[in-house]
Amino acid sequence: MSIDATPAMTQGDIATRLERLPMSRWQISVRLLIGIVTFFEAFDQLLIAYTLPVLSREWGLSAATSTAALTIGSIGMLVGALVSGWAADRIGRVRVIAICVAVSALCSAGMAACDSLTPFLVLRFVQGLAIGGEVPTAAAYISEITRAHKRGRFVLLYEVVFPAGLAVSALVAAWLIPLWGWRSLYLLAAVPGLMAFVILRKVPESPRWLASRGKYDKAAAAMATMETKVQRATGEPLPAPAAAVPVTAPQQRGNALRDLFAGRYRRRTLTVWTIWFVGYLANYGITSWLPTIYRGVFHLPLGQALWYSTATSAAGLVGCVLAALVIDRIGRRVVLAAGLGATTAMLVVLGALGAGSPVQLLVWSSLAAVFNFAVNISLYLYTPELYPTRSRALGCSLGGVMNRLGLILGPILVGAVYAGGTALGSVFLLISGITLVGAIVAAVFAEETRGRTLEEIAP
Repeated sequence: MSIDATPAMTQGDIATRLERLPMSRWQISVRLLIGIVTFFEAFDQLLIAYTLPVLSREWGLSAATSTAALTIGSIGMLVGALVSGWAADRIGRVRVIAICVAVSALCSAGMAACDSLTPFLVLRFVQGLAIGGEVPTAAAYISEITRAHKRGRFVLLYEVVFPAGLAVSALVAAWLIPLWGWRSLYLLAAVPGLMAFVILRKVPESPRWLASRGKYDKAAAAMATMETKVQRATGEPLPAPAAAVPVTAPQQRGNALRDLFAGRYRRRTLTVWTIWFVGYLANYGITSWLPTIYRGVFHLPLGQALWYSTATSAAGLVGCVLAALVIDRIGRRVVLAAGLGATTAMLVVLGALGAGSPVQLLVWSSLAAVFNFAVNISLYLYTPELYPTRSRALGCSLGGVMNRLGLILGPILVGAVYAGGTALGSVFLLISGITLVGAIVAAVFAEETRGRTLEEIAP
């Protein structure tokens, strides 16, 4: 079959040609390349948590400077999430992903060479910018190259690499630091910077984004490249394009931020922001305090406390996989609303029991994590679906901002209540009230997107 890269194209033509592409090794290889990058961004995110005890002793850090080392990266991630959306909607998804990968790796190498706190903090902040920028941009890209049929499973099986990266970072740190010291961990984290060159050479730019910027010749060329690779991977002619995917409104370039609050998008933005904030507030509000609770309330040995906490995170990873397997069958709104509802129920039970034993806390917090993590990972699929190509990356990045706000405020809220001497069960009842609000918002206001093309959902 001859594939023509040169005819005049429209956004509807691009969408139609993307929707006809069968799943093949080529799409999986692209998902793998981007997934490796995202895996190591997650790996980088938690390195400070595992190296801080050593840094504190080596550099004589106070409580205040230790807190700065822990939080400066999160601040950078918040800013990076905001800036990357603007950049990716203007210079392209692949270019932003490659830049973020390279910057993150260079910062890791620089931190390995630091012998004092100040340059370390500067580099950690810059690395936070890169991590916060890569994750939402990659989510937008993966959604844009995926057809509507089984898009949920394809995207979420990619997104599972992020929580997997968080888990692996803990295991690698526990093995590597005693053997080779903390600097070896940052040197290891710098190696994936080479992936920036691979991505620029092997991953085509999103044809949907190119068309949205009026670059129809480049969109046609990128589309032809994809079609050739898919045809080669399947060994069969491509199916004929179906009826043109309708683009019901012109994609005019304007104020992308204003786009998110115009017409139908206002409700979508407020809804998804609420779910982002609630989901991550509950997630980090609980999981960040579990080791302290196991140690301080139940007086477990440190090793046992850490393993109990890790078990809850592992349960959350199971929830991520389950979400990927069912979301195309039962729909996005059901996963989001039922997931937050089930999280609420598990926390209510835990609160009513008063978290009277470490086993109670382990069992019910792990069950809550299954549902909570399922909701949170689904947002990386759902958010890109809600916005038009011209402002999709910005919509994803602002969702990432709400994610970071929840991540920052959740531990603060739980810490304030817990430190105030309130009964432990009340802490979980408080979080359950917040997740209940999120469940109601998702059930009432979330729009179903299952089985629809991106152009149908967000013209």
